[in-house]
Amino acid sequence: MQAKDIPNLISIARIILVLPIVWLLLTGDYKIAMLLFFVAGVSDALDGFLAKHYGWQSWLGGILDPLADKFLLMSAYLCLGWLGKLPWWFVGLIVLRDVVIVGGALAYNYRVAHLDAEPTLISKLNTLLQIVLVLVVVYDLGFSTIPAQLISVLVWSVVCTTLFSGFGYVMDWGRRASKGDG
Repeated sequence: MQAKDIPNLISIARIILVLPIVWLLLTGDYKIAMLLFFVAGVSDALDGFLAKHYGWQSWLGGILDPLADKFLLMSAYLCLGWLGKLPWWFVGLIVLRDVVIVGGALAYNYRVAHLDAEPTLISKLNTLLQIVLVLVVVYDLGFSTIPAQLISVLVWSVVCTTLFSGFGYVMDWGRRASKGDG
């Protein structure tokens, strides 16, 4: 193992954290679930910082990092939907966007040209807001009541960034495909 492998190991650790977080959410141990989710969120920022700051970016890291984000966030949203803490239409929108993005990226990569998927600024904001929303909802479950208006504002912020980022990827890949850009 070399120092340049640290971001990938952090991403793998984040993937491993998904199962205990799901278990803790579904069994009602919200305080520990929130702690682990927070650690996973911080680790996302840490592996990105290390990879960019030290030039430790890799092809594997480019796959592991977004995969870890998808597993973590999808699992958390599905659990919170299952628990009735977030509406199913909202959870469905999050899942649909990710299916469209992953499916579109794979289709573009294998049918048009190699795709080096770089997250857009709106997509990064969407991920941040999704993490904050999960933390706020789990805090509401395990610690203290959060005003419904705050949760509502966060939900609608995530809806907006989800739609804008999803459409942005589709439009960008469609534009590139029509031009034959790689």
